[in-house]
Amino acid sequence: MALGNHSTITEFILLGLSADPHVQALSFVFFLAIYLLTLLGNLTMMLVIRTDSHLHTPMYFFLSHLSFLDFCFSSATVPKMLEILLSQKKTVSVEACLAQVFFVFDLGGTEACLLSVMAYDRYAAICHPLLYGKKMSNQLCKGLVLGSWSLGFLDAFINILLAMDFDFCRDQFIPYYSCELPSLFPLSCSDVSTSFTILLCSSLLHGLGTCFLIILSYTLIVSTILNIRSSSYRSKAFSTCSSHLTAVLLFYCSAFLRHIVPTLGSPQELIFSVQYSVITPLMNPLIYSLKNNEVKAAMQRTFRKYLHC
Repeated sequence: MALGNHSTITEFILLGLSADPHVQALSFVFFLAIYLLTLLGNLTMMLVIRTDSHLHTPMYFFLSHLSFLDFCFSSATVPKMLEILLSQKKTVSVEACLAQVFFVFDLGGTEACLLSVMAYDRYAAICHPLLYGKKMSNQLCKGLVLGSWSLGFLDAFINILLAMDFDFCRDQFIPYYSCELPSLFPLSCSDVSTSFTILLCSSLLHGLGTCFLIILSYTLIVSTILNIRSSSYRSKAFSTCSSHLTAVLLFYCSAFLRHIVPTLGSPQELIFSVQYSVITPLMNPLIYSLKNNEVKAAMQRTFRKYLHC
């Protein structure tokens, strides 16, 4: 059934941001700076990986897709938030809200899959170094990335398809700065039990499934590293995983904290929501550029080349 045929509410009011004009002005400057830095950091990472031949390896191929995901993830929420901070009306149309729900769901799910793929890549590099080229072939890498995007899209499509049949005829207020599927359930006078069940099952399967694969990969990695006698090789093996492990902990911890806070619209929940969807996309390029010597060296080569030109 088409959304416009049965929806009595045409827009929502987002209440996640302060109504104080001075706080709004400071918030606008703060989030605009974060957004611009996020775009710059992730675009720089993609440019460096694409132009520097030393980074044409499976690990950096996956990292370039992670940077693109973070670029899109931030763009799905922050521009609308900046618009709301500047306007008197803190509203978003039902269609735009559902579109934002879809993209956040799609990109978040794809990132979870991609992080598990990157964990497998580290497992193959450390536990099977002699067979790494065969295990992580170009065809397999493209297939794993395509599979990550497809799973994220499928998960989001199923959930948003059910949400499009919601009747929104109750309160218009959403106690967040962006639209998320759980926040739409209390606003609907339709039966949301099926949608809630699908959301719960898909989130558990997607979240716990990718988390299990990451834990399994790192269990095998740590077991292999501990059996290495050379301390220099052992420290090098640990350092190759540190950036990815930091990104994994940041993503999963912020997502976990975001969804276990019980009080709807509480300050803690809003902070964790901002960390999950705004801060994490900013931190990933910083983590990989500051903790990875290969990336730092590639950035220096790239900047020298463009400055010379």
